[in-house]
Amino acid sequence: MVRVFSRLRRLFRPDGRAPGQSAPGSERKAPSGRKAPPNLFDAAAAYVSACAEDDRDRMDEAAGWVSPEALSFGVSELACRAVIALAREHDESPRTVARSLLGLPAA
Repeated sequence: MVRVFSRLRRLFRPDGRAPGQSAPGSERKAPSGRKAPPNLFDAAAAYVSACAEDDRDRMDEAAGWVSPEALSFGVSELACRAVIALAREHDESPRTVARSLLGLPAA
């Protein structure tokens, strides 16, 4: 399972963009000129930020953008990236950071 996430992470750039994806904040357009629907990473970011702010309406909206399985994967990927970033920032192992965030004693 860890290998799968490692391989997937290598496919994406550190800023979260997939190869060929436009810069953050730029509008994605569908071929017909309409704005493209949110992808699973858009949904995950919106869902997690809404959870952090305890905004049930935004959570429900983001959860409706993609399938529950896709949202789960996106949230897991966001958690992995966040733990890795915090571990680098604090010069600690990802395991130590994850346990600390969850309020668990050091292993």
